[in-house]
Amino acid sequence: MSPRDLRALEILNDRYRSSLLRHFGRRHCVPSDLEDMVQEVFVRLIRRGDVADLENLQAYVFETASSVLTDRLRRSRVRHETAHVAFDPERHGDADFSPEDVLLGKERLARATAALLELPERTRVVFVLRRLEGMRFQDIAARLEISVSAVEKHMQRAITHMTRRRDRE
Repeated sequence: MSPRDLRALEILNDRYRSSLLRHFGRRHCVPSDLEDMVQEVFVRLIRRGDVADLENLQAYVFETASSVLTDRLRRSRVRHETAHVAFDPERHGDADFSPEDVLLGKERLARATAALLELPERTRVVFVLRRLEGMRFQDIAARLEISVSAVEKHMQRAITHMTRRRDRE
């Protein structure tokens, strides 16, 4: 970073840090993200260059802050951040990720995949839509243009096949 950029960063920090923190705080941002968002504003401005020469620096700073906020909200929506479960040591702490357990898990997955591939295509699709996608029987029936009764029969066939296959191994 050039001496000029360092000086510009110092000016930005002195003049706008507290205002930007309040700006983001009023917009219901997560408190732990506020400093990161202010830094992101500063980085964007420094990358732009010639910050000290801007005619209306304050307007440009807050326009950039608005863009940072918009980008963050868009990113959180795309990544479904509100759907994530935080790590809880009491709930998740006993999970063992030893190489043996990972290998056993991969082998179980391979066997389940092989069993699924043995099913007729329509039965397999019904099973995947119900068990993996969580779709309701009515929605599966509408999507595949078959009756709910047919969906139920395909599900029963798939469950019977998967159970028998698991019991043989």
